[in-house]
This record gives sequence, structure tokens and C-alpha cells, in this order.
Amino acid sequence: MSQPRDHWSSNTGLVLAATGSAIGLGNLWKFPFITWENNGGAFVLVYLICIAAVGLPIMMAELLIGRRSQKSAVGALKEAAGPAWGLIGGWGVLAGFILLSYYTVIAGWSLYYFAQSLGWSFGGYPAGMSAGDLFDTQVGNAGLQLMLSLGFSIGTIAVVYFGVSRGIERIARIFLPILFGILILLLVSALGMSGSGEALGFIFRPNFGELPREGILEALGHSFFTLSLGMGAMITYGSYISRKQSIVKAAGAIVALDTLIALVATIIMFSVIFSVAGMSEEVGGSTVGMLFISLPELFYTEVPFGVLLGPLFYVLVALAALTSTISLLEVVTSYVIDEHGLTRNKATVGAGMAIFVFTIFAALSFTGTPFLSSLEIFEGKVGWFSNADHFVSNWMLPTGGFFITVAAGWMMTRSTTESELLDGNEPRWFHYGAWRFFIRFVAPVAVAAIIIAVITGVDFS
Repeated sequence: MSQPRDHWSSNTGLVLAATGSAIGLGNLWKFPFITWENNGGAFVLVYLICIAAVGLPIMMAELLIGRRSQKSAVGALKEAAGPAWGLIGGWGVLAGFILLSYYTVIAGWSLYYFAQSLGWSFGGYPAGMSAGDLFDTQVGNAGLQLMLSLGFSIGTIAVVYFGVSRGIERIARIFLPILFGILILLLVSALGMSGSGEALGFIFRPNFGELPREGILEALGHSFFTLSLGMGAMITYGSYISRKQSIVKAAGAIVALDTLIALVATIIMFSVIFSVAGMSEEVGGSTVGMLFISLPELFYTEVPFGVLLGPLFYVLVALAALTSTISLLEVVTSYVIDEHGLTRNKATVGAGMAIFVFTIFAALSFTGTPFLSSLEIFEGKVGWFSNADHFVSNWMLPTGGFFITVAAGWMMTRSTTESELLDGNEPRWFHYGAWRFFIRFVAPVAVAAIIIAVITGVDFS
């Protein structure tokens, strides 16, 4: 039996919830790392261009597909492009399922580092302790990994259990302002550090001679991945938009806030790094190295007011992760409700429990557990976690995103998409003809380029 569909109570609620979905470890973890790897300046400029030309048009496409149908990803794509396109929606739901199963493990690490940083703030940072050894010890502890992952899973299920307006939107209205407040506090502190000027120059001064060729593809790929596109999350959130709410305004605000937060997080992290003599040459050679190895020690040994900023920073990471895990679970829950007729309570708990089984596999893949730690499906990827991440990031999200652009640009009629976007509430900066050009030609070619790059060996995981 069909159930009454919940809706966001306002455009602000939609923007906060969807921004929360987009803001995650990609902003606080991956973007600073790939900016560092690609020498800043020119890479950031290319990334901003890609966000405007690819990310924003696809964001609008996913939201309009969802609002038009008022259904989850499977039903929405069936209605938009035909019955066979339900397979693309199902592919997106599966992507959300797998992604959440291992993303929860990383999210759990933020809880561990928050607890550790509180202890260091009150008891002092242990002399001679290696942050790298601490990280290796905690990820190798099977019981600890399962406990952290379970805690984050329960928190995620609890929010989605209460639905869209009473659960997801309510949490977004509380957590997003807190997240913004912590970011502003950290930013003000970072700008007062000795290395802030060097950090700002590194991030915003164009240096095209130092931009690696593969950096352009990296910028393009991240402009797509950072907005939670390609797996039906924004289609699902779009299905809860009422006719009184503007898709264009919401999409613009979501993309702008997501991009701003990624840039602010990068300024904060680089200001810390450049303020410590020699640290710019010693930053860990991975996203893990920057966030969980280099920064914890710096907060307590080099950064002014680090005893306050350290715990705040990992609260920020945890909040960003939670708002993302909520949206991933909602993708699966909404599918179960719409396609299988379960109540929200049963669908949420059932989906959450099923996903957690695979979370166990991901958590144990760091602990030396036979098979899970040695599994190698993709060349150079060892362990369940790494292979799942590689499959989702390199294959599932780009292929799902490509077909969504085709559905919106080529399968849906001009009159249908125009009526969804030009609803009388659209802002002056929006031009439908430009959007249609980008969604029909620029975005599909760009996402296809990502897929071709993956085939030729580029790794976006």
C-alpha cells in the first residue's frame, strides 16, 4: 500500500538537509588532500569551473527527477525515462548501500579521535607518542572498530527512523548551524596563524605551470563526487520537495555551501601545516595521513589553543560524516518503502541491519582477518574496504551519473524539465537554455571522460 509522502517543511530545511548530505569526508578529507597533491591554485580554479559546469547542472537534474515523480530513485527514473531505467535507479540504491557500509567505518574513526583529543586536552599529549602508530593500533583493533562502526550505525538509523521532516530535517537544522559555527571558529583561529598567508597563496594563486595533467581529471571527478551525485541521493531528497519550493534556488545554495565549506576546511588545514616548520614536507602521503596522522599531533604540539581546536575539529568531522550517512541510508530506506511497501520503521531498521553486516566486513578488513584483509579483486587494492571503495568510486557513481544526465537531458522532454525548473520561484541568474545545453552536452561528456579515465587506469577512490 502507498504511504503518504513526507516533505521538507521549507526550502531552508531542504537546503540544510541536502547540504548535509553533500558535506562529508570528501570536503574535510579528500578535497584538501587532492588540492595538496595537485599544487593548489590552478587546481582549485579548475575545480570551481567543473562545479559550475558539471556539478550544478546534474544536481538540478537529480532534484527535478525526484520532485516530478515523488518517488525514490528506482520509481523516479522509471517515470522519467521508461521502465528499463529502473535498473539505473537500482544501481544507485546498491551504490548507496555499499558506500554506506564502508563510509561508516571512517565515520567511526572521527568518534575515536574526538574521544582521544578530549583526553589530550585535559591530560596532555603523551610525550614521544607516534600519531602514525596510534592510527595503526586503533584500525587494527577488531573490537574497537566494530564498536565505533556500530555506534555510528545506530545514530544514523535513529535519525532516518523518524522520517524526513521529524528526523532528517530536524537534525540538519540543529547540526548544520553547529557545523558552520565550528568551521568559522576554526577559520578565525587558522587565519591568525603564521602560515595562513602562505596557505591562502597556495590555495588561491593560479599556478598553471604546476598543475599536473591528471589534476584536471581529478578536479572534474571530485566536482561530481563531492555533491553526492550518481547514486540517487539527490533524486531521493528531491522526491520530498513540494511544488512551493524552488529546485534552482535549492541546488544553487547546496552547491555554493558545499564548495565554500571545502575551501574553508582546506584553508584551516593548510594554515596549520604551513605554520609548522618543515611540516609542509612531512604531511602524510594519503588522505588518512593528513587528517588522522599529521593533524592530531600538530594540534597539541604546535597550534595555539590546540587543546580547544582539536576536539572541535573532530566534532566537525563527525557531524559532517553523520549528515552524509543519513542521506545514504535514506536512499536505501526510501527504495524499500516505495518498491516493497514496508513501513518506514521496518524499512529503516531492516536496511540499517543489512548494511551493517557489510560494515563488519569493511571494519575487519584492517585487522588482519583472513580473506577480508587479503581480498584483491582490483589490482593494487587489498582488503574488503579498499575494493568496495574502488568499485563504488570508480564504476558505480560515474556510470550512474552518466545515465542520470542522459535521462534528464535526452529522455525527458523539454516541456517537462522546463516546467520543473521554471516554476516562478527561480532566481534571476538561472537560464533554462544554458542548463539544458550543459545537461545534454557538457555534463554527459565530462562524466564519460571520468569513465574513460577509469578504464585507462585512473583511480578516483
